Amino acid sequence: MEQLQQITESVSAFLWGWPMIILLLGTHLFLTIRLRFPQRKIFTAIRLSVQKDEYSTGDVSQFGALATSLAATIGTGNIIGVATAVALGGPGAVLWCWITGVLGIATKYAEGLLAIKYRVKTENGEMLGGPMYALEKGLKMKWLGILFCIFTALAAFGIGNTVQANSISLLINESLGISTHITGIVLAISTALVILFGVKGIAKVCGALVPFMAIFYVLGCLYILWINGAYLGETFQLIVNRAFSAKAAGGGFAGTTVMMAARFGIARGLFSNESGLGSAPIVAAAAQTRNPVRQALVSSTGTFWDTVVICALTGLVLVSSIIAYPDIDYTQGGALTQAAFSKIPIVGTPILTVGIFTFAFSTILGWSYYAEKAVEYLGGKKWIKIYRIVWIIAIYLGSVMNLTLVWNIADSMNALMAIPNLISLLLLSGIAVKETKKYLWENHLDEKAPEEI
Repeated sequence: MEQLQQITESVSAFLWGWPMIILLLGTHLFLTIRLRFPQRKIFTAIRLSVQKDEYSTGDVSQFGALATSLAATIGTGNIIGVATAVALGGPGAVLWCWITGVLGIATKYAEGLLAIKYRVKTENGEMLGGPMYALEKGLKMKWLGILFCIFTALAAFGIGNTVQANSISLLINESLGISTHITGIVLAISTALVILFGVKGIAKVCGALVPFMAIFYVLGCLYILWINGAYLGETFQLIVNRAFSAKAAGGGFAGTTVMMAARFGIARGLFSNESGLGSAPIVAAAAQTRNPVRQALVSSTGTFWDTVVICALTGLVLVSSIIAYPDIDYTQGGALTQAAFSKIPIVGTPILTVGIFTFAFSTILGWSYYAEKAVEYLGGKKWIKIYRIVWIIAIYLGSVMNLTLVWNIADSMNALMAIPNLISLLLLSGIAVKETKKYLWENHLDEKAPEEI
């Protein structure tokens, strides 16, 4: 087992070396510039995300698609993932995670656009889309779409299933003393009851759960930052300095380097917001929207809320707590999160408990849809029922197993998913520019796309 862990660590380190960092950040930056900084339209995008598009076709509302996407992205990566980045990469990882989010808004925009542009309608009227269809229809590279789906189906068991289930069961065991076996059974049954209703059922549950969990967690973090207010100046300084300097600064963190800060910050940033990963476009394709650009804008808000807001708040809470309470052991990711929040009297532990439970459960729901669509692309609907059974069993197993290896495997699968998707984004960027010019730059955002008429 120890040898296997070393192998997975080596593979993860290789996949998340400089080539991947350059490819990911390079794509973010390239699309940001080529699409004329779609980040500046974020408030327009937020407005569109809460409006129902009456003149459109699709399976779920734009908000329903966004909520499902946010449900999948706002998970343990926002809490434990950020803590792991800080533990392994130092405080500077928080800034790299945030930078990945800001630039990743453009990538998430392009993903949503291509998802609508190349989506297909089945015989029963269901909308299907995502990187596999963009690769197949836009680039005539179905083989790469197949690889993407294989990596997605495998990655889902890490990032979207066992990691999340394990986080919930351990938290409830430590907080309430309830057996991980009982939690695993309840969690598996609860998930089964939701996913049996398909994307509409998932979107309905996520539409109710996501706003509550996000608002509750954000308000909780703001309260903690108010308590740690005297240390915020030092916190910002430490984060910025450690992002670009290998010199040890306040609080220790000896041994961390710029490369480590960038690697773990960017890896956890992608794990959290999934910009460039290719998962969110799968549900974006089901959205009711009149043209690709409207859904592209709505999709881009997912990265804004996930990383620019929630991950940033988590990072500030963790680093400020490390400074405020020097006895906190910052070298252990999960323990760091629990220690930081537990230092806040009365509200700290409940905020963390409710946050992890709701974030992780919603992620399981969102990723179940991604995985099903990948399986459907590979083998048709006949395999979905079997996959659902395996998915539900994996939730129980993830709840009771030691998942030391899973984080490295999840990072590796994420990288392998991202590569085909990034290829499609770069090679089809001209299409994204053309559609953006027509609907956004020339002020035709309310116009229907020809295929929607």
